[in-house]
Amino acid sequence: MKTSAVTAIAIREVMDIRQAADYLGVSSDTLYKYASEGFVPAFKLGNRWRFKRSRLDDWMDQQSSASMAQPELKEVVRPRQKKPVRAAGR
Repeated sequence: MKTSAVTAIAIREVMDIRQAADYLGVSSDTLYKYASEGFVPAFKLGNRWRFKRSRLDDWMDQQSSASMAQPELKEVVRPRQKKPVRAAGR
């Protein structure tokens, strides 16, 4: 494959589900679920999901700034209490 063809694929604005999944670092199945639920910005062209790189970038910026604005609630984990051992013969 020529370098120009690889470059054209790498900078494509509209991606299919496989390309977008690679771009986001998730599996195609996960991205399909997210798109179906409206969690990520996507649109259908015919019966296939398509993703605009610029919309995904904006969405990721919003997600990262939202997570930074809300402090994480850390769950307090307490060690499990052991049950007392019964004395033999009781």
